[in-house]
Amino acid sequence: QVQLVESGGGLAQAGDSLRLSCAASGRTFNNYAMGWFRQAPGKEREFVAAINWSINVTNYAGSVKGRFTISGDNAKNMVYLQMDSLKPEDTAVYYCTIGTTYGSAWSHEYWGQGTQVTVSS
Repeated sequence: QVQLVESGGGLAQAGDSLRLSCAASGRTFNNYAMGWFRQAPGKEREFVAAINWSINVTNYAGSVKGRFTISGDNAKNMVYLQMDSLKPEDTAVYYCTIGTTYGSAWSHEYWGQGTQVTVSS
C-alpha cells in the first residue's frame, strides 16, 4: 500500500518561510514524478510545483515561481517544498502527490493527507 506522509506545515506571517516534506513508501517507484498541490477554502485544488525525476525537470505555478523551491531525494522517494516570502494567499492545505511519468506529463496516482499552511498578514 502506497503511503505519502507530509510534514512541515503550520502558522507563519507574511514574509516568513516554511519547508514542507513528503515521504513516499510502499512500493518501488520508477519513472515517476513528485509534486505539490494546494487547496484553499472554497477553491479548487491547484498545482504548485513538481519534480519529474525521469527527465530531471522542475515546474512551478506562476504564482509561486521565484518564491518556492522544490527539491528531493530520488533514492529515498522524498520531496521538499521550500516556501519563502510567504503571502496570505498561500494559505491552503498542501498535498503531496506521486505518479508515473509519460515524458513531460505525469499521473497523480497517490496523494498524501495534506498539511495546513496558514499565513497571516
